[in-house]
This record gives sequence, C-alpha cells and structure tokens, in this order.
Amino acid sequence: MSMCSFKTVQNLKIVFLFALLCGQLVAQAQNFPSKAITLVTPFTVGSGTDQKARALAQIISAEYKIPVIVDPKPGASGFIASQYVAKAAPDGYTLLYTTNTTHAANEHLFKKIPYDPVKDFTPVALLFKGYMFLLVNPKSKIYSLNDLLDVARKNPGKVNFASGSSSSRVASELLAQMTNIDIMHIPYKSNPPAVTDLLGAQFDFMFADASTAVPQIQSGKLRALAVSGTSRIASVPNVPTVEEAGVKGYDMSFWNAIYLPAGAPEKITKQLNEMFVKAAETNEMKNHLMKNGEERVVSTPEGLAKFQAAESLKWGKVIRAAHIEPE
Repeated sequence: MSMCSFKTVQNLKIVFLFALLCGQLVAQAQNFPSKAITLVTPFTVGSGTDQKARALAQIISAEYKIPVIVDPKPGASGFIASQYVAKAAPDGYTLLYTTNTTHAANEHLFKKIPYDPVKDFTPVALLFKGYMFLLVNPKSKIYSLNDLLDVARKNPGKVNFASGSSSSRVASELLAQMTNIDIMHIPYKSNPPAVTDLLGAQFDFMFADASTAVPQIQSGKLRALAVSGTSRIASVPNVPTVEEAGVKGYDMSFWNAIYLPAGAPEKITKQLNEMFVKAAETNEMKNHLMKNGEERVVSTPEGLAKFQAAESLKWGKVIRAAHIEPE
C-alpha cells in the first residue's frame, strides 16, 4: 500500500470515528437525562458552593426522578475540579458547579493554569451572586474594621489573613490596597477549613462567603466586622458594609455558574439550562438564598459566556489594583 493510500485509510477511520461519536451524542441527547448526573465542585463539603450545589441537586433529583450527585474535588485553587470536568465526556452527565475563582480570577492570579476557562468548557447557566463577611475570633481585641486597620498599621507585615477561594483572597487584598495596610496571606483549600482554624485563633481575620459565615456569626462563635457588598444582609442586620465601616467605594461579590466540558450538544446544554434555572427559581432555593443575602442572576448559555468574558476583565482589573503578583 502506498503512503498516500495509507493516509487516506487513516483519514477515513478518523472521519468514521468522529461520525460515530457524533451519532452517539445525538442519540444520548434524545433520551437525556436517563442516568445519574454528577455536579463536581471545586471546594470542600460545607462551603457555600457545596451547600448551594446540594440544594440544587435535591430539587432537580425530585423534579426529574434521577439521582444528582455532588462530588467535591477541592484543592489547587479549583484546578483539580476544573481539569476533571474538562476531560470528562461532554454527554451532560458530568458538570462543573463553580465560581469566579476558576472561570474569571485564576487566569489573573497564576502565570499558568492547567485548563482553559473558555475553550475547555461549554457554558450552561449563571445562577447566583453572593457576598462575604469579614470575620475575627470572638476573643480577639479587634471589635471593628477601624480596630483591624489600626492594628495592621501599627504592626506592618505581622497581621495575617486566610483565604479559601479567590473571592476570599481578593476581598482582603483589595481592602489592604484601599486602606494602605501591609498584611500576610495564608492560603487554604476552601473556606470551611479556614473558618475552623479561625475558631482556634490560628490567624487574625478572613473574608468568608455568607453561607459559611452566617451560622458561625449567629452562634457567637465568630465575630463579624463587616459585609463585602453594598447592602447589609437581613439575617445579620447589625453587621455594617465595609463602606459603612469607613472604606468608601469598597464592593466585592462572587458568583456561581454551571459548565459542561467543551463540545457538549446544544440540545443537552439548553435542557440543563432549563433544569437549573427552574431549580434556582423554586421557593426552596429562594429561602436558602434569602438567609445568606444572596440573589438569583440566572442566564442563558450565551448570557453566561458574555458575563464570564466581562467578569474576567473585571477580576483582572481588581487583582492588578490590589497589586497581587501572579504566582
């Protein structure tokens, strides 16, 4: 067989396999969903992301009579979960339930990341927006944001903070940049283990998502100095915003969204969008969000793609303003 004929046969095999794969995906799309769906999350059990993923999983499972499994894969700033989903089959049964950490901030926080937040994924739906609380141990002598700033200015480089997500880290770094204080960063895989160490007074302060923070605040186990958004949160109305506490113009939030691996069929993508948007608008989800001062910001797949592009520009600007050097 000539080299030309061999190449022709090989090319025909590739075309055949591609057509076979496309045919399988089309057939699967016709019967979707017909088996368990897995939601992979980039943070630990108990994190705000994990809590909302589990709430959505229960609602969707009950509505569509299929198992929906939440599979946390924390660590490496969301790299592990993102890579796992990026390499999964684009058949609609493995999804990434994630935040701005993996899909808007990481590309600006690291010189190189092991996945492409645009090319490796199919956007499904933007779902929620939330805020964070600035927390200290209740035995701390820091009772207000001004107290924290005073201590930091008197002890440059000695006050330390933890973070379990990019939102958590950038919230503190932006505060430092806007108030001209010098503080030290301690990274964690997720906010819940950082909160555990704050309960043990292992560091000075942190910003944690409301879902994780509110129970600790209400029980008195942690003291809240401020909330990161522009409005107070109804479940803890006595906690001022960072701006009310004295830092004019401060505003920091995070968002949650759903992604499939790249190459997912349009029919499955649209069907999952409808399923998750419907779940996000149920009374069960509304009550969950209300407790933590979070809000629904649902979108189409195309809307998420545009939103993500805008958020990448925004987070890049915020990270540069906070003088965070890519690692």
